[in-house]
Amino acid sequence: MDSIKFGTSGWRAIVAEDFTVRNIRIVCQGIAQYLRQQKLGQQGILIGYDARFLGEHFAKVAAEVMAAHGIPCLICDRDTPTPAISYHVVSRKLSGGMNFSASHNSHEWNGIKFTPDWGGPALPETTKAIELRILPLLHGEHIKWLPWERAAHDGMVRHFDPQPEYLKALESLVDRDRIRNGRIRVIFDPLFGTSRQYLDEFLRQAGAKMAVLHHWRDPYFGGFRPEPTDETLQDLKETVRREGAHLGLATDGDGGRFGIVDADGTFIQANYILPVLLDYLIRSRQWTGGVARSVATTHLIDAVATHHGLTVHETPVGFKYIGELLARREVVFGGEESAGMSIQGHVPEADGILAGALVAEMVAFTGQTIQELLNDLFARVGVVFTTRQDLPLNEHLRTQVKQVLEHPPSEFAGTEVIHVNKLDGCKLILADGSWYLIRLSGTESLVRCYGETKNPERLDVLMNAGKDLLHLPGR
Repeated sequence: MDSIKFGTSGWRAIVAEDFTVRNIRIVCQGIAQYLRQQKLGQQGILIGYDARFLGEHFAKVAAEVMAAHGIPCLICDRDTPTPAISYHVVSRKLSGGMNFSASHNSHEWNGIKFTPDWGGPALPETTKAIELRILPLLHGEHIKWLPWERAAHDGMVRHFDPQPEYLKALESLVDRDRIRNGRIRVIFDPLFGTSRQYLDEFLRQAGAKMAVLHHWRDPYFGGFRPEPTDETLQDLKETVRREGAHLGLATDGDGGRFGIVDADGTFIQANYILPVLLDYLIRSRQWTGGVARSVATTHLIDAVATHHGLTVHETPVGFKYIGELLARREVVFGGEESAGMSIQGHVPEADGILAGALVAEMVAFTGQTIQELLNDLFARVGVVFTTRQDLPLNEHLRTQVKQVLEHPPSEFAGTEVIHVNKLDGCKLILADGSWYLIRLSGTESLVRCYGETKNPERLDVLMNAGKDLLHLPGR
């Protein structure tokens, strides 16, 4: 490899191709050198892994490198959600955390998520500094590691259970009495991932009647991507309907993303969950201040914020940018259409476990379904229809996206473009209040196309106009 680059959420690669023990050691040494340069090494680092193959082994490889650089290591005693690692980085004032995870990517991928001492995903200036340290290592500079037995003997590594303290911290954020009094029945699907015995355990202790699907570790994730989508949650949707549950909850492979299924088995996309939940939290917590969303996330969040007198911060895609605002206490809530969210007083990292617990509280307390809550919100702030299409990236599409970025249209879908937003990709704001965004994914080889407007017919027009803009075949 000539270089190793961090994307939207860490470094990811195919196992046994680029994700090898040698490259893991190189990335870990780059991180170790960065921490020592920042004079943070002695504070120690927490190392975790998700449910994929060889997670425990990769964690030991990382610890061997850290130990060789004088950085004490706590190693999670089982596959662990990324937000739980972030919590302990902050609460224990560690130098940082690492999780061996490729999040929602399929099983052949793995990755390294690095969490700096402030608890959120590493920002670009941090990852660029690490990438600069990685370059000479890729080209022959000596890589140091201390054999595991020696590191353990010297007291540089010890195992650690992050679950109890993390779940205890959720008690101050989620009203368990509301869950208990609501007597709700919840079906939870961790998709064979790390949130097993996290979200289900918290809700069970809070008094919810729980059933759990896919509650064992499967490195193949049942043959699906561990991403909570309408397509991957068929079992959850069917079980919620069959059992007459009030709610279905799901999380992705490392616990950062959430998936929500309503009482009738309907999957509700994150672009609707986020504003409904925000509206509930503002009213129940009397929040004031600001909220954050990514450029690709629904403007229904803006409508809710305006309705309650809160301000909106728009960020590039990637929860690290929202996390930075949360860490600075500039916002009380942050969310992304890719199903990441967190709130004030919690970690500045996407937390699907917290999201699921808060949605359970909302449903239990209001006695309403998600769709009833959404319709009530529409009646107060206006109706929105929103969607996303993912297109496999090829040279044609790469060229067309570059063309649109350099020469955005002045008219789109038969309507004047009144503003072009290039915060991340190219977002066309139209005179009728609709918008359309195209951007290259930072985690996968995809072009992502987003559209939002006031009625479903107009949404179809927007998305078809996007295909015309990209000169796709068949249009």
